[in-house]
Amino acid sequence: MTNPETDRLPVRTKLAFGIGSAAETIALLSVSSFAILFYNQVLGVPAHLAGLAVSASLVFDAMSDPIVGSWSDRTRSRLGRRHLYMYAAPIPIGLSLYAIFNPPDGLDQTGLLIWFGVAVILLRQAMTFFHTPHLALGAELSPNYTERSKVMAYNSFFVWVGGAFTTTIALRIFFPSTPEYPRGILNPEPWPTFALAMSIAAVAALFASAWFTRDRIPFLPQRAAETPGFSVREFGRDIAKALSNINYVWLLVAYFFLSMMLGLREGLRMYTNTFYWGFNSEQLSLFIIGSFAGYLTAFVFAPRLHGKIDKKNTIIISGLIYCIVPMIPLGLGLMGVLSQSTPYLLPIVIAFATVAYASVAVLQISVMSALADIADQNELRYGIRQEGILYSTRAFAAKMDQAIGAALAGFVITMINFPAKAVPGQVPAHVMFNLALWDGILASIPGLIAIVFYAQYRIDRNSYEATKLALTEHRATARAAVVAEQQGRIPGGSPQPAE
Repeated sequence: MTNPETDRLPVRTKLAFGIGSAAETIALLSVSSFAILFYNQVLGVPAHLAGLAVSASLVFDAMSDPIVGSWSDRTRSRLGRRHLYMYAAPIPIGLSLYAIFNPPDGLDQTGLLIWFGVAVILLRQAMTFFHTPHLALGAELSPNYTERSKVMAYNSFFVWVGGAFTTTIALRIFFPSTPEYPRGILNPEPWPTFALAMSIAAVAALFASAWFTRDRIPFLPQRAAETPGFSVREFGRDIAKALSNINYVWLLVAYFFLSMMLGLREGLRMYTNTFYWGFNSEQLSLFIIGSFAGYLTAFVFAPRLHGKIDKKNTIIISGLIYCIVPMIPLGLGLMGVLSQSTPYLLPIVIAFATVAYASVAVLQISVMSALADIADQNELRYGIRQEGILYSTRAFAAKMDQAIGAALAGFVITMINFPAKAVPGQVPAHVMFNLALWDGILASIPGLIAIVFYAQYRIDRNSYEATKLALTEHRATARAAVVAEQQGRIPGGSPQPAE
């Protein structure tokens, strides 16, 4: 086995870590992209109520994230701090995902809403026990400034893999266009088998990620013997330590606003592509080309950008691009330049989507890598590794804001009077105008606010190297003290008499 303190990680390890991100995406994208549309357009539940159900699940999930993060940080077991939870989570995830798309027959709207809300809450709670330790594991795999960026690049690329798999399987296999349903996504029949397939795929990939990263356990940071176990008191202290780092606070606040934009766009995207642009299932599936090109670009260039212009500048530039580029085609649509009759409309929209995918992937890789650098700062200051609490508290802010975004998306659909069980081509023009306005322009406002806060981040490569050097010296001193104690003496002193 290689030692990540001195050698680069094997590609096999990075692949295994990435597979876990693909599985998370399969489960969560099935909900975020398809569930509201399923309950609204197929089952007839009001969109704003379906959005509130998703929001409620995110609120509960956000509250549990820091608890699981602190708990895993302070876990000591033969499976290390993270894998114990990663093995326990997959089966509950699969069962709850299947339940979301298989409500019992005979439920009225209230019953459907309750079923949806409870099932999606259970899914996200189960996912927390994998997602938070998994992200923390990624930050721990390497202490190297650019190698940890590569780990997060694998994470981001496999997010694409999971999304591409989910979207392609859904639109090409389960919801193809038929004479009865030209927009196959509105066909009520395939949803149960779609849910079963996604559940099996997610469970298999989650177990694979945990199993094929288990050989790294001996090299991962372990809970120090003197570190107390998890308790309410220690949990509060962990939160306080995380929030005492001003660089972490800037990233946290920025991600809060960024997630509002992401949540709103995620909730409206399927409506926009299906009804505003008029794409059918086969055309929607071709967006995989743009997403592949975008995420592959980020996978290759994000670590290089960190070496050339550092992480902070990469975050700011990629964030600005993501705020602006998705507005352009919808802005052109509002001005009448683009419409459903425009020649080559699909490749035009896919081209803009490619740039958007690349920019948001670079942004996410950069922020995730920056969080690992913050973990080094906090270890130097407090003597404890806090990857779990740092990533989970960041997830707390993101999910709270995604809850707002999901609820807002549902309210937007209701506010603009978008009809339930709508027929493409028969939605009033003013409704389509408002849909494009919200998805294209208004959704970018919180993202621009996020950029202002990202600009306050202060860790660069020079400060990282200084922290790493001090941390190496601190660890060496601590190891020397432990060895001296085991030998019955203190450094620089005389051996202590045997008792």
